[in-house]
Amino acid sequence: MTDETSGRHEGLIASRVQLPPGPWLTVLDALCARFPAIDREQWRSRMQRGRVLDTHGRTVDETSPYRAGAMVRYFREVATEPVIPFEETILYRDDDLVVVDKPHFLAVAPTGAWVTETLLRRLIKRLGNPDLVPLHRLDRLTAGLVMFSARPASRAPYHLLFRKRLIQKSYEALAPALPQLEFPLVRESRIDIGVPFFRRRETGGLANSRSEIDVLDRSGAIWRYALSPVTGRTHQLRIHMAALGAPIVNDTLYPELIAQDEDDYTRPLKLLARRLRFTDPLTGELRHFESRLRI
Repeated sequence: MTDETSGRHEGLIASRVQLPPGPWLTVLDALCARFPAIDREQWRSRMQRGRVLDTHGRTVDETSPYRAGAMVRYFREVATEPVIPFEETILYRDDDLVVVDKPHFLAVAPTGAWVTETLLRRLIKRLGNPDLVPLHRLDRLTAGLVMFSARPASRAPYHLLFRKRLIQKSYEALAPALPQLEFPLVRESRIDIGVPFFRRRETGGLANSRSEIDVLDRSGAIWRYALSPVTGRTHQLRIHMAALGAPIVNDTLYPELIAQDEDDYTRPLKLLARRLRFTDPLTGELRHFESRLRI
């Protein structure tokens, strides 16, 4: 199902390209020249399935005339996207909210190489609701609770909870013991884009991240930690634990990048979004959701 106003199709947001000057007769010709890695038949197939649109949301077909500077919207497709062999669990559902236990390795929403095998696309298909939108994100490798808005009319108050940090988020992680430190403790630092681009790093300067860290179980060489991110920087908990000298078990990004050609399903990242707690802005009711997963 395509929403012509927003440029959404089953949870996907359309990519945009402005057609450059050139000698082409049709939009199809221009797209083939602009994206040589995508063959002509694939573009034709997308057009026939309504997956190429003009700036007004109207379907573009193989006869649509080329115009320099025209904006075209299209929906990405990945031919060899692997199937993630783990299932999500719906924990709660009403007219406004859907709360789900996300498994490890499943992206929340389409990004990069992940288009179909994402939590959002699965839920839209499962629930038949194309209006679903994630209210927050988890790393693809992190498991646990994700909350979705189920309808646009009530979305803004829930988004505001996250912007104002009115939702208590609690995580659990397995990581090496830190007997030399006193807990609970707070880790504050500045996190900026690292190298390569998908990693982050702590840098000098004014702190823009804050995590509260405690210990739940001190048995053995690997402890179970309770982590509460006050802010929501990308990879924040993973970076803070690594910086303390206790990288989360099976972390392939921090403290060092461990190259992998594909996911190792036998070694999931031992990080779980365990609890969400907040006052519902529509009903005033105290909401408390807890993951059923274990790490």
